[in-house]
Amino acid sequence: MSNLEIGIYSFPALLLLIFLRVPIGLAMFGTGFAGFWLVMGSTRLPLAQLKDLSYSTFSSYSLSIVPMFLLMGYFATLGGMSQALFKAAESWLGHRRGGVAMAAIGACAGFGAICGSSLATAATMSRVALPELKRYGYQGGFSTATLAAGGTLGILIPPSVVLVIYAILTEQNIAKLFLAAFIPGVLAAIGYMIAVSIYVRVNPESAGVREPVPYADRIRAILDVWPVLLVFIAVVGGIYGGIFTPTEGAAVGALGTGIIALFNGGLTWRTLLDSFTDTARSSAMIFFIVFGAAFYNLFLARTRVPQELSNWVVELGMSPIAVLAIILVIYLLLGCFMDSLSMILLTIPIFFPVIMALDFGMSPEHAAIWFGILVLIVVEVGLITPPVGMNLFVINAMDPETPMVETYKAVLYYVVSDLIRVVILVAFPAITLFLIPG
Repeated sequence: MSNLEIGIYSFPALLLLIFLRVPIGLAMFGTGFAGFWLVMGSTRLPLAQLKDLSYSTFSSYSLSIVPMFLLMGYFATLGGMSQALFKAAESWLGHRRGGVAMAAIGACAGFGAICGSSLATAATMSRVALPELKRYGYQGGFSTATLAAGGTLGILIPPSVVLVIYAILTEQNIAKLFLAAFIPGVLAAIGYMIAVSIYVRVNPESAGVREPVPYADRIRAILDVWPVLLVFIAVVGGIYGGIFTPTEGAAVGALGTGIIALFNGGLTWRTLLDSFTDTARSSAMIFFIVFGAAFYNLFLARTRVPQELSNWVVELGMSPIAVLAIILVIYLLLGCFMDSLSMILLTIPIFFPVIMALDFGMSPEHAAIWFGILVLIVVEVGLITPPVGMNLFVINAMDPETPMVETYKAVLYYVVSDLIRVVILVAFPAITLFLIPG
């Protein structure tokens, strides 16, 4: 068996391990180690790579941004920012048909600007918004689907942990990727609100109504979200103003949200220790997945699978858009069974060289950024796509009384909104690249 064949057969073997519920990091590391052993005929090289790769992976300065953004999200929750965001959005939108659901989506978008995790956004906002949705007569499936979809904004609106991992894997500028994600993120929030409006018109019994809030209270609610705006402006403005790097910006954001949580009374020695522990646990999980992916990708490079695949695609003579469409459909299918980070780490080393070998009529850097945002969006769709959308299960755990099938039915409206947005961004790359210089 040739090295190339070993590399090709490793992919179904890896998927089998994942479907057998082997942790994704361990599955990728084990497959890569076994593949190296078969290719080299001994364990000497994989063991030697184990030492070098451990240092090169975990000494990455860019990777330190991950725990900082995670910690910022924990501090933001302790500081009551999620409640303030929801109350502000609800005061302006709550009296409209489906307005409380729209407010939940708006609050998720705002919280996503200070939290780089989709699951954390979904879990945090569900604790705040679910009681209010129930209070005003919103059906369980509609409520859980709305919060699951809104949670996906956590990885699209900067900062985004998954986007950071993509930047590291493809050696792209993190700040430019964050900038490119801004307009698609806003479009996502608007698209979800339109989906809410359509859903409540098709299903009038799915949502109740509430009394309008006086304008004085609306203004007061807006003023209450100043900490969120302050942190967002400090982090994003500092990065794009050249004051500090994205990693330094993440540290500034974590410090800022921590101070706000302290003044709001949410940060105590106990909650501080819990935040550090949860951040360390989540970071360790992400780092091990990154390490397993790096080892597997090193094995793939040895077998030349990415290079041969890109050459084969080019020789097929298919149009670049057709190839891109096939890749995005593969992501949608994988999203039914895998989480977002696993998909990124598993597929980018294979698909990225293919995309870079094609001519989309733009610079390689712009093509890489555009592709990254498209991947992020279809990965986001996977988080709410039955049967294994991770956000759906997170929200269902928060509201076990709602049958999962009801959530599945309602979430399809948001999935359609996502797919329409993907088509628009594929057809008009300038929407994504509008803010990128050069």
